[in-house]
Amino acid sequence: MPNNNQTDLFDNKRLPQTYFAKRVLLPSGWANNVLFSIKNGQFLSFERDSTPTTGSQRLTGPVLPTIANLHSHAFQRVMAGAAEVCLNPNDSFWSWRDLMYKIVQKLTPDDARVIATQLYIDMLKAGYTQVGEFHYLHHGLGGKHYDQVGEMANQLIAAADDSGMGLTLLPVLYSHSGFGGQAPNAGQARFINSTESYLKLHQACQSKINDHPHHKLGVCFHSLRAVTKPQIETVLNTLNASYRDTCLIHIHIAEQQKEVQDSLAYSGQRPVEWLHSEIGLNERWCLVHATHLTESERHAIAKSQAVVGLCPTTEANLGDGIFPGVAFEQDNGRWGIGSDSHVSLSIVEELRTYEYGQRLRDQQRNRLYRADQTRVGDNLYLQALRGGNQACDVSLGLTKGNRADFMVLDESHPFMAASEPKDLLNRWLFASNENLVKDVFVAGNHIIKNFHHQQEENSRQAFIQVIKKVMYNT
Repeated sequence: MPNNNQTDLFDNKRLPQTYFAKRVLLPSGWANNVLFSIKNGQFLSFERDSTPTTGSQRLTGPVLPTIANLHSHAFQRVMAGAAEVCLNPNDSFWSWRDLMYKIVQKLTPDDARVIATQLYIDMLKAGYTQVGEFHYLHHGLGGKHYDQVGEMANQLIAAADDSGMGLTLLPVLYSHSGFGGQAPNAGQARFINSTESYLKLHQACQSKINDHPHHKLGVCFHSLRAVTKPQIETVLNTLNASYRDTCLIHIHIAEQQKEVQDSLAYSGQRPVEWLHSEIGLNERWCLVHATHLTESERHAIAKSQAVVGLCPTTEANLGDGIFPGVAFEQDNGRWGIGSDSHVSLSIVEELRTYEYGQRLRDQQRNRLYRADQTRVGDNLYLQALRGGNQACDVSLGLTKGNRADFMVLDESHPFMAASEPKDLLNRWLFASNENLVKDVFVAGNHIIKNFHHQQEENSRQAFIQVIKKVMYNT
């Protein structure tokens, strides 16, 4: 489903654009009557306590930075809500995975593009403007390689371009079914690469996104059960030479208790413990989930300044467990949010679920705050902004020189209209059930206008047909 109107989505060769808003969330906090300008897709200036100028566009509603969704498996959106049938009294992540493997066998490259395009449109509507795409659906049926290296990755890049989403592409090395280099099973055939074929894939992805100002590339290992230590070392040593130790590194880790037990049985160490001692952690790493941690593992992550990639609605849906968020906040740990399997595409739901999980575990209120930020909604949003930026290699936020991404909330909603600025984030995150993201700008381009995307109707119809084909054989 190609977009023939790309210049409508990304057209930065324009004169400076000027906007005026009564309430704007700047890095220093909420500011009133802000006049700001954009040139070549970047923020040029901000003036507080100002007045509109001739030609400036008035934004009606609170203006916030957008955030990066740091963990996505785009193709899984097609099966969201389809696994909520109990076929086993001990249903778990592992039984959900069996259904996912069956769905994977039906997807074509065209299907993948349709699914991702609709997904990214819906993410933009929620206020995400960059997505970390943890991409491991590489090959055709039975694991047959496509003629073009990176064919499926190309579909994700095209979907991002069709929708206007910024993409942090994370091609995944996935070679084994269990610790110690166990042979992959039939359900994993479309995911599997050797170290050598993975490096070729990574190179192909780099050449594809080289000239796109909004796309980034990282390194990705599916999990410690899917790769070996020599593979990790070979990939990092090879790519570090090319990227000068700046390339992002993402990995699933310690999501399930079974993974922890299998790691202990194989190596005598827990997953995060092993990764920290055998490979080493730093700020380039994003540890996705990291649900089951000891105190020493938690301290090691925080000290390394790695980001923990939390996906609260997916973790809840899969019954993973509850991340030790309160203690991690006390460690000044870094974290961001992702929508993972896409049972939800709402920033509100992710952050609310994260906070409420901590409350239910502790049987107390107001858990995720810091000494310098006691308003829970503000702390949640600003930490998600910070962690998403680091994990996706972007600089989102209303600051001179940053990419001009921002959202406007619906001022007609009573809580937005009546509340003082200090209460806006708490009101949005804890009191709204409808989507309040009215307008979204990416690099200064107005992508979501009054809740709508210009491609949404065509995209929705194409997605309906893919759902029918893949899920219901119609």
